[in-house]
Amino acid sequence: MSDGSSKTIDTREEDPKVDASSVDELSTENTMRERAGETRLKTWIVLDGNRLVVAGLMALLILGVFVFGGTFFYQYYLTDAQTADTVETVFSTMIAAIITGVTLVLTITQIVISQENGPLGQQHERMSQTMDFRDYAKELTGSPTPADPSEFLRALVLESKEYAETLRETTADNDDEEFSGEIAEFTDSLTENADAAAEKLDGRKFGSYTVVSAALDYNYSWKIFQIERLTDDYTEEITDETLSVLDELKKVLSMFGPAREHIKTLYFEWELISLSQNILYLSLPALIVAGFITTYLGGSAITGGTLGVPNLIWMTAVGFAITTLPFLLLISYVARVATIAKRTLAIGPFILRDSQR
Repeated sequence: MSDGSSKTIDTREEDPKVDASSVDELSTENTMRERAGETRLKTWIVLDGNRLVVAGLMALLILGVFVFGGTFFYQYYLTDAQTADTVETVFSTMIAAIITGVTLVLTITQIVISQENGPLGQQHERMSQTMDFRDYAKELTGSPTPADPSEFLRALVLESKEYAETLRETTADNDDEEFSGEIAEFTDSLTENADAAAEKLDGRKFGSYTVVSAALDYNYSWKIFQIERLTDDYTEEITDETLSVLDELKKVLSMFGPAREHIKTLYFEWELISLSQNILYLSLPALIVAGFITTYLGGSAITGGTLGVPNLIWMTAVGFAITTLPFLLLISYVARVATIAKRTLAIGPFILRDSQR
């Protein structure tokens, strides 16, 4: 769905002349983060940051909490560890959790991969639909459709920018200042947003979040809504030439919607497979650490201290942080996928979030 602002801008019933403040509402911020009003830190943690780095930072947070808290409760913990086998119980439980989690993730991966399998007829239909879409995109842009996903989206974004510039030229001499002002504001906002998205897409490889991020930054559905509103509000002022340009611009923006959704779907599958691979890689050292501590290290066997912190606390904190890495990685991936899915639930000019309505 679109991330653009959707404030009501039609105030002509109160005043036949729209003031500057209402015209400004045609423009929106160029990034999804700015339109949503999120902080850079939250956006980095949930979306932009490398998932392995985010999982590592959460593991360091767990390590810090265990070390800091353990220094205050060490005497109670030492007694409990020596008499109740607390360390062995904790890490034996983590072994079961790791095995269960890996099994679950592998099951999800199998489901994702199974969606790509199918009989010959189904595969032929998928191929035909893809080629039809590419042929239609070629008709709109006047050039062969790029094979690279980022270049494909970039071509549609730049094509919409060209139509916006043409629209501005066709309405430059219009006698209605109100109409000309809104068109100028709309086209300026569109071209600025297109330039930012195109620059972000330039040279990006599929598989990185940057491609999807740039696609989310381009709020095509808000632009479609504005075209529909302008066409309805200024029926008498719009010439046949201007109407034709608006229709072509709307077609390009409407093509961007399904193209973005298709690439987003492919990205989700890519991410889930990457998640499965990374969890498999992290599960082995996590199992080794949990098994080693459970089998060979008991609470009474750990004595002494390092950097002013008892070694028993270090062993428990480091071991627990390492054994939780597969789960933390799952959290980091799901946070990104779920956030993207929530912000793109609807296709077309629908605004689902109250903050943007």
